[in-house]
Amino acid sequence: MKTILFIFIILANVCFGQDDLNRFNSERSKTDQKLMLTLGSWATTNMIVSGAAWVTLQEGEARYFHQMNVMWNVVNLGLAIPGYIKARNASTDISFARTWSEQSQTEKVFLFNGALDIAYMTSGMLLREMAQNDPSRAEMFNGFGNGLLLQGGFLFVFDLAAYGIHKIHANRKLSPLFDNMELSQSGIGIRYNLN
Repeated sequence: MKTILFIFIILANVCFGQDDLNRFNSERSKTDQKLMLTLGSWATTNMIVSGAAWVTLQEGEARYFHQMNVMWNVVNLGLAIPGYIKARNASTDISFARTWSEQSQTEKVFLFNGALDIAYMTSGMLLREMAQNDPSRAEMFNGFGNGLLLQGGFLFVFDLAAYGIHKIHANRKLSPLFDNMELSQSGIGIRYNLN
């Protein structure tokens, strides 16, 4: 099976124009840049708005909510900046095999992150539930829980949208490169139809 895959990758590199791959990789890189700018903008806005509220509010559920938003978005910004730099500096002149691998990895990362986002929102709901059983820390649990629900919800939508954008892009631009390839009639080789 590995031999067939290896032969397929070699043929793909020969048959598919490097210009098409370069264009696809350039578009994927620009998409990642826009996604990281979106995440960074969300993080920055949250840090400013919630930072101001956290500093001005004395105590209560709202203060904990804004505190969670600030802490959470420090991490988001810490991911968005290097992610943007990596996408901006990404090489677009890469082989078909590496293109395929990077596309697959990108899709998997966003799907995995989507699953993590569900865990974040679940944690938020659990904190809100804990607030009902611990009146002394109810404000903190509710505030942190609401923050996790907001941030996890945003990231869930963000990650699923990012996955969808990349998947649609690959289906439109990368998958058609396979349309003219098929197994030979003997089943021993691969035939590429030039139309």
